[in-house]
Amino acid sequence: MSTLMAFDTSYLYFRAFFGVPATFRSPDGRPVNAVRGTLDFIARLVEQYSPDRFVCAWDDDWRPSWRVDLVPSYKTHRVIEGATQSVEIVDDDLTIQVPMIRDCLDALGIPVVGVAEHEADDVLASLARQHDGQSLVVTGDRDLFQLVGPDTSVVYVARGVAKHELVTPEVLATKYELAPDSYVDFAVLRGDPSDGLPGVKGIGDKSAATLVNRYPSLEAMVEAAIDAGSGMSPSMRSKLLADVDYLARAREVVTAVDTLALPTLEATPADEARIAELTETLGLGGSMGRLSALISRRAAHTGTN
Repeated sequence: MSTLMAFDTSYLYFRAFFGVPATFRSPDGRPVNAVRGTLDFIARLVEQYSPDRFVCAWDDDWRPSWRVDLVPSYKTHRVIEGATQSVEIVDDDLTIQVPMIRDCLDALGIPVVGVAEHEADDVLASLARQHDGQSLVVTGDRDLFQLVGPDTSVVYVARGVAKHELVTPEVLATKYELAPDSYVDFAVLRGDPSDGLPGVKGIGDKSAATLVNRYPSLEAMVEAAIDAGSGMSPSMRSKLLADVDYLARAREVVTAVDTLALPTLEATPADEARIAELTETLGLGGSMGRLSALISRRAAHTGTN
């Protein structure tokens, strides 16, 4: 049974940008800390887990209009209104590095997959659900705990790649007291300020976990809230009934789409000349070389990237 490792690329390069010293510069003065950090993160995890295949999920649309239509506050705090469209607020020194990261991944032959009108989360969900084998989803986004199951684990890097946590169904049940199939409902109830999702007013992590462990669905919670004799406290009934419309809309926003039509993940040979050129012009030190050597060794054993 093969193992696929799928990376939440934008999460990695944001973390690299803020975690790797800005003093890393190319010979011509451009910042390359996010480039070097992203390559180092991928190399470290591939070396540790030895997946048969790996792929980088890409945000072709970081804030899809269909999600905004459902919950208008979705990621609003990260938006600058441009002349023709909404633009994500990103530090200029990171913005100029994103094409460099893409160039490096292409030169290394690492598949990069994005889908129009969908986020990387949707690509990661589709990759995991459609892979015939074990999947390792690398992200710092707790909402992707919804993917955890017998064949899928989340390599949770919110506390850093070196201090990451491998989230399995057992870990989710023991540490977070949640089942994978209840995670979306939990996330809807508690909300997520980082994504502009307000949640249900007055419900935090603890009460959200209690609700999803007691009721099989949001619909069942609402039915209990409507029924004065259900045993649900008057306070909780009031909180849920005040936001009934939000619950259904937010659930669709939080649920990662796992049915996307994805391209065949064909490994392409590394472009050694391009790797050498990028290493020199961007001043990548050993970052590019380490990952390139690792890919070469993996290819020799598996016949893939």
